[in-house]
Amino acid sequence: MRKLSVIFMLLLLGADQATPPENQLTEQEQKDGWALLFDGKSMAGWKIGDDDIPTDNIKDGTFNPFKMGGGRKLYVAHYAAKSFGDFILSLDFKLSKECNSGVFFRMTDPKDPVQTGFEIQLFDSAAKAKVGKHDCGALYDAREPSKNAAKAAGEWQHMEITARGSSIVVVLNGQRVLDVDLNDWTEAGKNPDGTKNKFKTAYKQMARSGYIGLQDHLSDCWFRNMKIKPL
Repeated sequence: MRKLSVIFMLLLLGADQATPPENQLTEQEQKDGWALLFDGKSMAGWKIGDDDIPTDNIKDGTFNPFKMGGGRKLYVAHYAAKSFGDFILSLDFKLSKECNSGVFFRMTDPKDPVQTGFEIQLFDSAAKAKVGKHDCGALYDAREPSKNAAKAAGEWQHMEITARGSSIVVVLNGQRVLDVDLNDWTEAGKNPDGTKNKFKTAYKQMARSGYIGLQDHLSDCWFRNMKIKPL
């Protein structure tokens, strides 16, 4: 009888630790103030420019921005329902081979994401011994990730971006890969380490609130479990 009780308790513990359903908030997340950005069925609240997101880009509970913009080199779907300043953004993503994509945040003009927002790079760079400013987990063109925490193309990966004032922290697959202070970027076109970047405005002067965006850069890239907690 005692053995049965122990087994029953273990089963209960296992149920408590079970993986929650995709694209849903747990009761605890709802209590903690998280908001769902994607329900797996539609992209309500999201836009491509001024247009709604086609349902063709949604399949099996995932969103793929590829070809979203009609074959343009770079296009960004943005969450137009609300802009965010300080937040924790959590999402899962899966890359195709040699994929180049990105997560934008604090964009003030979705039609010019590169110059009016910040991008955390998503890139098929798992095999690299040394990662740079254009590899997965980088603050694009500004700071390389501290380590290569990327998984291989075709595997689901998890990322959390925490923006609090000038502080940006990125955790990729459970490892902190980026921890920067945007106030360290004091000159347009120049990084704190002296290297050049493509930005016309110093990060220190950039807006601290704006839209969330997902990039189409002519590669298949899938997203799910997108949720955000305003801070």
